[in-house]
Amino acid sequence: MSRLQVVSGKGGTGKTTVAAALALALATEGKRTLLVEVEGRQGIAQLFETESLPYEERKIAVAPGGGEVYALAIDAERALLDYLQMFYKLGSAGRALKKLGAIDFATTIAPGVRDVLLTGKACEAVRRREKQGGYVYDHVVMDAPPTGRITRFLNVNDEVAGLAKIGPIHNQAQAVMRVLKSPETAVHMVTLLEEMPVQETADGIAELRSADLPVGRIIVNMVRPHVLDEDAVRAAAGDREEIAKALTAAGVSGSGQLVTPLLDEAAEHARRVELEREQREVLAKQQVPTHELPFLSEGADLAGLYRLAKELRKLGVGV
Repeated sequence: MSRLQVVSGKGGTGKTTVAAALALALATEGKRTLLVEVEGRQGIAQLFETESLPYEERKIAVAPGGGEVYALAIDAERALLDYLQMFYKLGSAGRALKKLGAIDFATTIAPGVRDVLLTGKACEAVRRREKQGGYVYDHVVMDAPPTGRITRFLNVNDEVAGLAKIGPIHNQAQAVMRVLKSPETAVHMVTLLEEMPVQETADGIAELRSADLPVGRIIVNMVRPHVLDEDAVRAAAGDREEIAKALTAAGVSGSGQLVTPLLDEAAEHARRVELEREQREVLAKQQVPTHELPFLSEGADLAGLYRLAKELRKLGVGV
């Protein structure tokens, strides 16, 4: 069972919502999960209807069965100060560097440093143990960058390890990559049944595999139910009079004027069904376990998160 669950996806696919629901699902039955945000958007706080997350681990929800979900918004500057204290014992000197702007320089200009700090903080939470020897968190869920950046984001530690052959930086990068490339980690892709998100998912999976990073599941989000297929639309189009009679019998006034717009909507629905069938075929070629989550007509509010968490538990995603 993977203890670090990384969730990525093209913008607009609902990856943050899926990450939050997955954290709830993994915390079910008394487990403790840490949900990590690395992009500074405070999307997790919005979903859980709480105030902005600070740079500290804070409980934000209770899952079914008494489990707990904690959240952390990782700030690269604060993470670098932690790093300097951990390995170099700089203490107040590190804070002085921040005042001089050196910390901001390192996290925005130095190649790869920001991503090393973000992934390193998440992996530290995965490895952290209590005094009794058990893990502090049963699972860590990372709301990661979008599909187009996910492989570079996760693999940047290899680049740093190659640059720094010895010393704390090298050891830290190697330790992080041991977690990210181990069975402890799974990288899930969130997509929609649309051409661009599906193609980005396929490209992202290929990049992860080429970097030897562990691909988890494909999660198809916001799936709408199918009502009609093309054959049904064609059959209905040939019986316009019968449709008008049926509408009249149902008490619909002006039924004759409604037939054409209703058939147009049905045809649009049939085209969507065919497009989704084609995209499912593309996803099937990736040879990755694929699961579908329903479209929430009421929106992704807190109640919706719990509903999606229940669906993920039922599908066995992450567990």
